[in-house]
Amino acid sequence: MQDAFDVLADPQRRRIVDLLRASPRTAGELGAKLELSQPGTSRHLRILREAGFVESRPRAQQRIYSLKPERFDELADWLSGIRALWSGQLDALGEFLEATAGPAATDTKAKRR
Repeated sequence: MQDAFDVLADPQRRRIVDLLRASPRTAGELGAKLELSQPGTSRHLRILREAGFVESRPRAQQRIYSLKPERFDELADWLSGIRALWSGQLDALGEFLEATAGPAATDTKAKRR
């Protein structure tokens, strides 16, 4: 399976994801909205499908593509860990800056008011 960030780094694939967020669509509908050729659309959809971001189901002679939320949940879980790390570090930096600012910084703040 390809790395999720490599897959979503492509702007056309992100645009496909954005369109599929609104509603499931056929490859033809996606290609028309994005002004992509049929082979180009198929290639992007294949990459998204192999990476677990989209799934397809048959409808007559067409395939309907939709998002698979589970794969995005994995990304959200990973990002929440990163967000928590940064939040903790920024809080610690703020506390450090307040502690080291000393009385001169407090006086300067009072004069600005």
